[in-house]
Amino acid sequence: MRTVFATVVLLLVTAAPLAAQDPLVSARELYASARYDEALATLGAIKVAEDVSVRPEDVRAVEQVRSLCLLALGRASEAEAAISAVVTADPFYQPTDAEAAPRVRTAFSDVRRRMLPEIAGERYTAAKATYDRKEFAAAADQFKQVIQLLDDPDMQGRLADMRTLAGGFLELSEAAAKAAEPPVPPEPAISAPAAAPAQPMIYSADDTQVVAPVTVRQELPRLPSSIVALARDRGVLEVVIDEAGRVESAAIRASVHVTYDAMLVAAAAGWRYRPATIDGRPVKFRKRIAVTVARR
Repeated sequence: MRTVFATVVLLLVTAAPLAAQDPLVSARELYASARYDEALATLGAIKVAEDVSVRPEDVRAVEQVRSLCLLALGRASEAEAAISAVVTADPFYQPTDAEAAPRVRTAFSDVRRRMLPEIAGERYTAAKATYDRKEFAAAADQFKQVIQLLDDPDMQGRLADMRTLAGGFLELSEAAAKAAEPPVPPEPAISAPAAAPAQPMIYSADDTQVVAPVTVRQELPRLPSSIVALARDRGVLEVVIDEAGRVESAAIRASVHVTYDAMLVAAAAGWRYRPATIDGRPVKFRKRIAVTVARR
């Protein structure tokens, strides 16, 4: 009694994985084993036609295996019906060399050549209805699929007028969809950097409306005896006198000697003037000072 019970348990355990296996996988394995009738029986348990939730790719997979089995059994008319179901579910699908034998691919092409014009017409009508409902973005996608179908080699150039119409409606749909898009919000304005304050104008002796600065203190340094023999007799120092009468900057325009030039620039920092004016208002002034070297 125990032996019988153990045997029953073993059979149940062994059978469980088989029962749980995907029927489509089982059908493919049966087809690969040339057990075509059993594969068809297994596919019969898959009710793809009655289940509206089944995806087109699932319908395609089931009907593809069914068509292979029927073709292997020589049941050509039934195989054509299965191929028609595949093309209806996915008109863009064509089996590859790895998926099917040449005669199966030929059978698919024959069915597609027969069915594609009707499917393209139906899809064009659906796309036009979507366009008429002013669902332009969706219509553009549908017209793209229609054009893809009409350009398929199995269409053999048929329905050229429809191809022209679909192309025109695609352009109209895309333009209308773009026009219906909400306007792109303007980018936040980037304020220009604040302009640097205008630099006060620097006047010179060429500006006749300016009253030139008056010297208060302007003492030239003595020429060091160590460079007397090397120094030039004359030089030019240019200073900019600000509105307070101080020397803002000094630059050598004609050198006496590099050592003395440095002494001149340093001394100029302490010079003082009554500032230049225009209508009584102090202004900056560029002044050139002729430097004559005293050699004693």
